[in-house]
Amino acid sequence: MLKIPIFTDDAGWHGEQLKQAFSARGVEALFVSLQNCSLDLSGTKARVDIPGFEPGILPKAAFVRGISGGTLQQVISRLNILHMLSMQGVRVYNEVKSIERTVDKAMTSFLLCQHNVPTPATWVCESRAKLAEIRISARQNNQKLVIKPLFGSQGQGVRKLLMDDVLPVPMQQFVDGVYYIQQLIEFADEAHDYRVFVIAGQVVATMKRIGSDWVNNLAAGGRCEAVVANPILVQMALQAANAIGIDYCGVDIIQTADHEYTVLEVNSIPAWKGLQSVSSVNIAQQLVDDFLSKLIA
Repeated sequence: MLKIPIFTDDAGWHGEQLKQAFSARGVEALFVSLQNCSLDLSGTKARVDIPGFEPGILPKAAFVRGISGGTLQQVISRLNILHMLSMQGVRVYNEVKSIERTVDKAMTSFLLCQHNVPTPATWVCESRAKLAEIRISARQNNQKLVIKPLFGSQGQGVRKLLMDDVLPVPMQQFVDGVYYIQQLIEFADEAHDYRVFVIAGQVVATMKRIGSDWVNNLAAGGRCEAVVANPILVQMALQAANAIGIDYCGVDIIQTADHEYTVLEVNSIPAWKGLQSVSSVNIAQQLVDDFLSKLIA
């Protein structure tokens, strides 16, 4: 029986959904934490050891469900394990370069801009003096600003940066030495955005997230409704996925007060529990089937 590691530190609901989907295709899925993997360079050949697999025996592929935070050295080490596995012929899903591109919001914004995908005006800097200039310019252009953690998810640390607010110090929580600033998008009516789930260049499910406040994440108190993605949402989500170069992703799209659409984020390890609750498509099975199809191709 084919055995596949699912890299995660907390299997949870998503991990169990994936394990069931693998089992339905006759594949054994094993939950593995990247921090428990190791590199052995004591012999004549480089070896990555994965718990649950014989030393020196690598799986054909690996599914990445989570990469835990830590020190810079720890995070780089875990990403390097994925790079090394890929170099040794293991099909990593999503590919590690795609994960790196989306974990870093600045790189995501850069790639969207490079590929002409509409996205909010964005600035990234370390200098407090430069941030002060950005705020003055934004006020002159009647732009409101939002500050976000460069590495973050589920709306944590996202907050408005009003003109009379004290600038956050460089090492304050959620800033960590880098200021990632975006224009605040004003809504036409109630606060909402869209999560469009893309697998292998196809939109498989979409939901509308309605916020209890201006942040729409479900983890921040939002609720979800099933919607059929209109052609604009479909095109924009596929353009965003193509800009990143990714197997699957959750694309967050917002509609402005002028009824234009713009991409907020691209998530390479997206949650889909809320989306699954309003969708008839078995998302985990779609992911597993695409994953396995890439082993045959």
